Amino acid sequence: MAGLFADDSEQIDRSTSRSIRDAVGERLQQSLRPEARLPTHLEQLLKELKQRDRDSH
Repeated sequence: MAGLFADDSEQIDRSTSRSIRDAVGERLQQSLRPEARLPTHLEQLLKELKQRDRDSH
């Protein structure tokens, strides 16, 4: 995980980041059955991402 924060890492812009998140979300929705519930930890992470997205605007 430390490699993600290396000094030589490339930064992506906000719109690219949003596009990636949207694509991942769409694929998760397609792969999960409608009645399936996300694990609690994943639900918490998604809530945190939504909050950060609201706070950044």
